[in-house]
This record gives sequence, structure tokens and C-alpha cells, in this order.
Amino acid sequence: MNKLEQLKQMTDVVADTGDVEAIAKFTPLDATTNPSLLLKAAQLPHYQALLEQATRAAKDFQGSSAEQLAFCVDQFGVLVGNEILGIVPGRVSTEVDARLSFNEAAMIERAQRITRLYADQGVGSERILIKLASTWEGIRAAETLEAQGINCNLTLLFGFAQAAACAEAGVFLISPFVGRILDWYKQNTGETYTAETDPGVLSVKRIYNYYKKHDYTTVVMGASFRNTGEIEALAGCDRLTISPQLMDELAADTGQLSRQLDPDTTNDEDQQRLSCDEAMFRWQLNEDAMATEKLAEGIRNFAADQVKLEALITGS
Repeated sequence: MNKLEQLKQMTDVVADTGDVEAIAKFTPLDATTNPSLLLKAAQLPHYQALLEQATRAAKDFQGSSAEQLAFCVDQFGVLVGNEILGIVPGRVSTEVDARLSFNEAAMIERAQRITRLYADQGVGSERILIKLASTWEGIRAAETLEAQGINCNLTLLFGFAQAAACAEAGVFLISPFVGRILDWYKQNTGETYTAETDPGVLSVKRIYNYYKKHDYTTVVMGASFRNTGEIEALAGCDRLTISPQLMDELAADTGQLSRQLDPDTTNDEDQQRLSCDEAMFRWQLNEDAMATEKLAEGIRNFAADQVKLEALITGS
């Protein structure tokens, strides 16, 4: 049995791609998309018919040209997600425009629209996750959406305060970004890290142990991996979202994979329950330079790819 199959026995594996051929090949439980992945998908021949369908639908949308374009992008994301749902047995994550990351009301409105667009495709809310950036506003929007039965995936999560606030808000799932945390530390310290000392891996382990210790039901899904060593170090985590390239590497390795995280054997590190009001959240985030910088950078990068996707659609 290869390491990918061994991993699936202890962790729910999620495909970090919008490529339906790759998803079909690796048979993951769920799949995640984001503006960067949708931009890549929009340039593949396979998706041209969906892009044209979204463009036609947007012409019937009542609103300004900018509003029609935003609708087109949402519709394209839903059509891609719907195709993915024909392959995976679980859920697909669809992201709200990153430019709304500090506008709670706008994120709620956009998430509700995406949910309605899925409903138009015959897809119930139990098969989708709405992705929101883990800003204070994003977490508050998720809290409202969860109360409405719309489950959320809080992404661009780098700091412990973000994770604690998400759990308190009753968020369905979080996506702590392992590889991007490692990137920051390598750039700022010049040190070389192993899978065991990787700051991204250690961050996810801390969050996982904290959630299990305090009986939070929020799912921990490690994301943004740079190598299979990081994945193996988190074997047993609730879920891991993995790129096709790294799934290929795991599938080609027939070595033994040992479980590293287990809800029944979490360590006894002293982690008191952290109650995060807005002031505490912002201060804790401010004190974490890595989380502050990577959150801002991630939002900017997703927003930039959203703009590129819009330019591709309009031909500008």
C-alpha cells in the first residue's frame, strides 16, 4: 500500500486543484478551489464551455458592468465546483472575492449568492464550503453564515489567534497554510528546517491539539504544502488538502507511514482556552509578524488573480 492510500486511512484527503482529471485520478474526499486555481482553470480548453456559459448568464444579470463581471466570476466558480462535485463524494470549497475580506456584510451577501447559484445547479449547501479569509470580518461573516446553515472554510490562516477565534465562532473548517509559514521563516531566519522542526507543521499541530483538548468541532485541514515531508509529519490530521504533484509523490512511495496526530493522544501542553474579542484578536495578530504579513500578502495575491481572471473574461 502506498503512502497516499495509507494517509487516506487516517486523514481525509482533499484535492488542492480545479483540474477534474487530476481529481478523478486520485479520488479524494473533497476538493478546494481559489481565485488562483480558477484562473488556471479558465485557461484550460476543458473549461472554455463553462466560461462561455458563465459569460452568457452574466449578460442577463441586472446590474452595472462591474456587477455583471463579479456575477460572471461567481457563476464560473460554481460551474467548475459543480463539475468537481460529479467526481468527489464530499464537498467543494468556493472562495468569496478576496477584495471583500474586510467587509463583513459584503462577504455574507456574496456567500449567500454563491449558495443560491449552487442551488440552481441542484447542489445543496451540505456539499459546499464557502471560503473566506481569516480576517476579523471574515470570521464574523462565517459566524453568521454558519447560523444560516452555510458551512465555511476559513482560509489564509497563519496565526494561533485566527484559529482560536474561528473555533469560538463555530466555523466548520479552517485551512492553516503550512508551506507559506515555512517560506516566511526561511526568508527571515536563514535557517534550514526539517519536517519535525518546520514552523508550519508545528503551527498545525498546536492548533490540532488545542481544538481536541477543548472539544472544538471545527475541522483542521492543513494546506499549502511544499513537500511530502510536511504531509507525513501531519498524518492523522482531520483533513489535508494536497496538490496533484504531491499526491503523485505519495502514491509513488510504498514506505511505511506512521500516524503523527491522534485525537485520543493529544499532548498535555498548557493551552488555556483563548477568548478573542476584536481588540484581543487584532493585538495578537499584530504581535505575530509572520501571520500579519502572510495574511496581507495572501489577500493581495488572491485579489490580483481575481483581477486577472476578470481581465481574461473581458478580453482586456
